[in-house]
Amino acid sequence: MSYYDDFVSNTLTENPQLKAMTIAKLKSRYLALAGAVLFSASAVLAQDSGPLLDALIRKGILTNQEAEDLRADLARDNNTIPAKAVGGGKATNRLSIGMRMQMQYASLDTDIKNVAVGPVAVDHAFLRRMYITFKAGVGGNWGATMTYDLAAAGYDDAIIEWKPTPDLTINVGLRKVNVAAEERGSSGDIRAIERSSVTRYFVESNNGRRLGAASYRTGIFLDGKKEFTLTSGIVYSAAVTTAARNENFAVASSTGDASTNRPAFWGNFGVTGKLPNNGSWVVGVGTGYMPDQGGFGTTNFGRGFDLNIYSVYTNVSAGRFGFIAEYLTAKVERGFNATTDSSPNGVYFQPSFLLNESIELVARYATVDSDKRGLQLSDVLRSAPSGGTMNKSEELYFGGNYYLRANDLKLQLGLVSGKTKDTIAGAPAEAKVIGLRSQMQIQF
Repeated sequence: MSYYDDFVSNTLTENPQLKAMTIAKLKSRYLALAGAVLFSASAVLAQDSGPLLDALIRKGILTNQEAEDLRADLARDNNTIPAKAVGGGKATNRLSIGMRMQMQYASLDTDIKNVAVGPVAVDHAFLRRMYITFKAGVGGNWGATMTYDLAAAGYDDAIIEWKPTPDLTINVGLRKVNVAAEERGSSGDIRAIERSSVTRYFVESNNGRRLGAASYRTGIFLDGKKEFTLTSGIVYSAAVTTAARNENFAVASSTGDASTNRPAFWGNFGVTGKLPNNGSWVVGVGTGYMPDQGGFGTTNFGRGFDLNIYSVYTNVSAGRFGFIAEYLTAKVERGFNATTDSSPNGVYFQPSFLLNESIELVARYATVDSDKRGLQLSDVLRSAPSGGTMNKSEELYFGGNYYLRANDLKLQLGLVSGKTKDTIAGAPAEAKVIGLRSQMQIQF
């Protein structure tokens, strides 16, 4: 026995009151420890808990009644333990399944000037996203993620991931490139229900007007970060991918052709900082080079006309205040016609403010100049009618979000107003849309 143990033993013997208090405290701690061990155990441990409880009784740590109470609690809790998910691979050491469901209702009215027959208004409820996601780990910092969208019969990520260090991630497969900040952000955290008209015009599928730059590609992706002080650091990304945007698994699985078999290159760099109360900020730039993805219309891919995209962005979170803004521009070789390039540009500003832990207000302004490449209302505002091909667009959004369980369960409602103006030939024309959009989201 050590000097310390001997001293404690003699002290307790000489002071019966202290001895009783100490035993009570020790027993309380043992009870807490026993409860934590038993209640955090799996169903298998619960079935074999009898010998452990008997041993605790013999040691005087538990009474018979306390042991019976623990047995009853374990039996009750085991009835609610979900079935264990097991991966099929022998090396699988982690497996999770999640889902994101978004239901929307859009009611958008139109006002089309100088158009013989205007499009009908939109009044429709629909499933926006129905994602099911599988994530697995196989040890050695290796894992995989695959997400399928049941609503669109499409996909999100399908990647193999390696994290050689906590600050460096390498993905191989299908995902979004890290250029165009709003597009790369999670669809589960879009404050204004839908992404901005600027993001839609620059990154959604090329239909002869929109550019199809950024977003989904198949390739190899690197994302890293570095902290220099407790409050400052950098983030960076690079990727080598297929040139054309992947619209579905069939395209992502194809071997390509003359219009898609040259690699595209991407880069992103940002400076980050931390603010009080868990706030943060980032300011960065991004760029992408897509060979053979320029030209006018949809029949010029592979004709030697290239597409370049450039981004400047910021994202700030400070207490209850949030702010995201981005400027996007591009150079589309022969983007207007067979002899003339096009350089579209757009910018959006989106502030948000939390009134309390549950209610958030959001506003956004966005504008796009297609530089004579052309755009329609339906190109820049989801669910909107076409409104004819014009040169410029503007968007206003005012809305609120009600967080019942943070982003895992929330309701969103917003007023959407947008317009396109100025025909390519310069003749005055205008198309407007205004209405409400709502969304309910649950994810698990």
